[in-house]
Amino acid sequence: MKKILHLILISLFSLTVNSCAKKSDDSSSSTTSSGLFVAVGAAGTLLTSSDGTTWTTQTSGTSNNLRAVAYGNSTLVVVGFSGTILTSSDGTTWTSRTSGTSNNLGNITYGNSTFVAVGNSGTILTSSDGTTWTSKTSGTSEDLWGVTYGNSTWVTTGDNETILTSSDGTTWTSRTTSGATVNSEVIYANSTFVALGVSGTILTSSDGITWTSRTSGTTEHLLAGIYGSNTFVVVGWSGTILTSSDGTTWTSKTPGTSQDLWEVTYGNSTWVTVGESGTILTSSDATTWTSRTSGTSETFRRVFYKE
Repeated sequence: MKKILHLILISLFSLTVNSCAKKSDDSSSSTTSSGLFVAVGAAGTLLTSSDGTTWTTQTSGTSNNLRAVAYGNSTLVVVGFSGTILTSSDGTTWTSRTSGTSNNLGNITYGNSTFVAVGNSGTILTSSDGTTWTSKTSGTSEDLWGVTYGNSTWVTTGDNETILTSSDGTTWTSRTTSGATVNSEVIYANSTFVALGVSGTILTSSDGITWTSRTSGTTEHLLAGIYGSNTFVVVGWSGTILTSSDGTTWTSKTPGTSQDLWEVTYGNSTWVTVGESGTILTSSDATTWTSRTSGTSETFRRVFYKE
């Protein structure tokens, strides 16, 4: 009898263990993505979305224009006018940081364990954590609008044909654009730097030093770009959207809006572009675009996807 009871207890224990293991597996398989879209713009506008379709307004704590977003070291960082820098761990609660400058900050990126923010009058700031910032000497007084990191090189672009490069984020060297004004974004992807600017300007480079002009097929100002799903997407004035597989040959797309588009990003298998008057468009293929409700008429300046 004792032997029979012992066997029954063993069987019950085995069933309990298997049941708990199954519950644990089920819980694990239902975990959702932690990806987050963050859009920023005029008058302290800051929205977040998990899918690019439904957007939630967040309290930024500032009325200054917000210009750009980056993510690194488990921290979201937003920069804007009058030296504004905000940080957040979740995209919901934001903390103001001391930048050490009153100049407008126009863009920010993260690479090589470092945040680099750029702005008016040649401003360049660096930080390892997004909280404490150090000013660097750029060697220019031109306004800087774009910054990126790739191929062990920092590249920033700005007014009056300005392109600067750096291997450490501290010492910067001026490069030649052959007369092209690349006063918008610069990105690095697919082993290629792509710099954008006025009147349809697109320049590409493998090293950030030698640049080649490409035919965009438009005379509209090009403002921003991103690479995702093996495709470059560039946006600009009057609803301009261009796509390319290699950064060299570009094709125009019809977004269904004439609003200026200021930024584009890619994440969660979705393209998102934002712009004037609260415009938000999404696409699954970078060809067909759908307008989304942002809940604001303020102009968006940047949208960013944090994985």
